[in-house]
Amino acid sequence: RIIAGTLLEIGSGKFHPEEIKAMLAARNREAAGKTAPSHGLYLWEVFYDN
Repeated sequence: RIIAGTLLEIGSGKFHPEEIKAMLAARNREAAGKTAPSHGLYLWEVFYDN
């Protein structure tokens, strides 16, 4: 949910896409965006390269 919320904030222009790598590397929850709400959020499908 944290990653999903951060991606939404990147889409809205609050963060730049290049910043997400540093956010993940920092392992600091406060460096990321808002947590997305839990309702309606689920993993639909996963694809793997063969």
